[in-house]
Amino acid sequence: MSERSKKVNKFRFELTCNHGICLRTILYTIMKLNLDIACPSPPAWIEAVMNDFDTFLQDHADCERKASATAMSFVAKYPDRLEIIPELIETAVEELEHFQQVYAIMEKRGIQLAHSIPKDPYIIGLMQLCHSGIKERFLDRLLIASVVETRGAERFKLVADAQTEEEMARFYKMLWISEAKHGHIYVKMALNYFDEQKVYDRLAYWVKHEGNLIQSIPIRPRLH
Repeated sequence: MSERSKKVNKFRFELTCNHGICLRTILYTIMKLNLDIACPSPPAWIEAVMNDFDTFLQDHADCERKASATAMSFVAKYPDRLEIIPELIETAVEELEHFQQVYAIMEKRGIQLAHSIPKDPYIIGLMQLCHSGIKERFLDRLLIASVVETRGAERFKLVADAQTEEEMARFYKMLWISEAKHGHIYVKMALNYFDEQKVYDRLAYWVKHEGNLIQSIPIRPRLH
């Protein structure tokens, strides 16, 4: 592990947001662990979301379930990666808590969960670019998780800013902060096992291709 990575592990703190939910290890103050998205979401996306917020909530709930499953899939596939298992479990639990919170909002609004989770062209498009080698694929999957979480943070901020209800605005602000944290965490995990230059070179590749991909997907009231 590089000295920079060790410093990241050392300098962490907790933030309790005014929504009442404790978010552990949210910000890393020594270095920026992920890269910014290559292109912002267009205004048409948030317009579509706010015009059909019920559909967005259904998709949001599905995404939180899948995010929790993704973190646990790393635990199942890489049980020998002892350095990252505790944070993977913590991340999975947080994502499941987010699902629970979104579902509570859906219940209040009389919205049911979707009967089935449709295939996500965004995730499929990213996974198709993965390396096939065991070590290379491990790195790619971590970095894909990072860019997905970073895009989620960007879009949750847009949703928070568009809300007219104060409670909903606070909720999506909390999610924006949490997703940004997760974007950092997956890069930090990669730095446990790969050279820093290799990690950031490959991350730049994923940021670029994620930007191209998100622009190619039709605008719809979904997270991706």
